[in-house]
Amino acid sequence: MDIKEHFTRVIKENGGLIFKVTTLYTNNIEDRNDLYQEIVYQLWKSFSSFQEQSKISTWLYRVALNTSIYFLKKDKRKPYTVPIDMAAQKFTDEFDATETKQLKTLYEHIHQLSLLEKGIILLYLEGKSHEEIAAITGLSKTNVGTKLSRIKEKLKSQINKNI
Repeated sequence: MDIKEHFTRVIKENGGLIFKVTTLYTNNIEDRNDLYQEIVYQLWKSFSSFQEQSKISTWLYRVALNTSIYFLKKDKRKPYTVPIDMAAQKFTDEFDATETKQLKTLYEHIHQLSLLEKGIILLYLEGKSHEEIAAITGLSKTNVGTKLSRIKEKLKSQINKNI
């Protein structure tokens, strides 16, 4: 299999991962599409240098998160809270109305977090271990644990204020 076919297969297999990151860091479809393209471009640029010292998903998350943060800083776009649209829900399981409302509330509060906090909580919600989050973000395992604890407390506090 040549490099183009391998890259295409990796992108198809991990499209949901990229979509989740773009949904978390953007507020509208145009920005989401632009960011998606930028992430794929950055992945392609660095694909030949991926040395498989980590899982492909770890590398993909790292490139996607770093690209997203740079994308937002470069364009000086300020994230703001918006409701999750139907496109974001295509990657989630079927939920009853209460669970959907709770999920929507959670994502509204996640949108208010800093860029790094969004990335950390996304990885946590994806079931990544502290070690994996540390490898993706470049933070120490201890720092990841501390930040996760603070993020959870912040989200809990924000959500309880609105109840």
